[in-house]
Amino acid sequence: MSSPFPFRFGAETYTWFMHNNGQTHANRLAHMIDITAQAGFAGIEPTHSWMGDLSDPDRLADKLQEKGIELAAIALALDWNGSEETEKERYEADQTIALMKRFPGAILCTVQKPSGRHNLEIRRRYLVDTVNKISRRAVDQGVPCSFHPNSPHTSITRTEDDYRVILDSLDASVTGWTPDVGHLRNGGMDPLSKMKEYASLINLVHYKDWNGEPEFALMGQGKIDLVAITRWLIDQQYNGWIICEDEAPEAVDDPDGVTLHDGRWIQETLIPALL
Repeated sequence: MSSPFPFRFGAETYTWFMHNNGQTHANRLAHMIDITAQAGFAGIEPTHSWMGDLSDPDRLADKLQEKGIELAAIALALDWNGSEETEKERYEADQTIALMKRFPGAILCTVQKPSGRHNLEIRRRYLVDTVNKISRRAVDQGVPCSFHPNSPHTSITRTEDDYRVILDSLDASVTGWTPDVGHLRNGGMDPLSKMKEYASLINLVHYKDWNGEPEFALMGQGKIDLVAITRWLIDQQYNGWIICEDEAPEAVDDPDGVTLHDGRWIQETLIPALL
């Protein structure tokens, strides 16, 4: 996908994960890379635990090169509910960091799996401490990092108060912020206002659309002003990745079609509206 702007567009594999909790499309990252390329995207962001055979860096590099796709980021999605990483969590984080060293510039995107809004104050503190420690280990090995809040009702990174506490506590020397515009709106915030407030932290961006019925919509068919947000990113001279993580209901049964739709919408609607 050609872009006249300094940022590039990519696809997130969560669009495929939505069917049967990921079981239907398990170990199909090669197929997702094929569809990502067909959609015209320049990069892809898989989830670390869902890479299958392509968790081997040589095989991943070969497949990406075959399709002309870059590894934009890897989503490291773990529970992180304790005061320290568990042994398993530390192992998975360090394995992902080791993999990413093969792909300079790809971002380690940390995401906490939602597990309830109990003990908010202490759990938010635990989360930020853990994320900062992981980011420090990664950055020390040359891997840039970004934290991605989400908005399920059981998430502790959902509300404006959550964002204030967590983003204010990130170690900005090692951890950036991934604003997901759909999750921001789903958590009751105006995405662009919050992005302006924490602009200095942004080093990765996720796009999805939202209509409140009850949550997300196919890209371009919801209520989020993606054109205005993208214009602001242009004004900010943002030169990172914009990753489409479409969670529209249509993705449950047709993740390939949704990904292809998103690529067309960006090329035929979003980019022309910005020129």
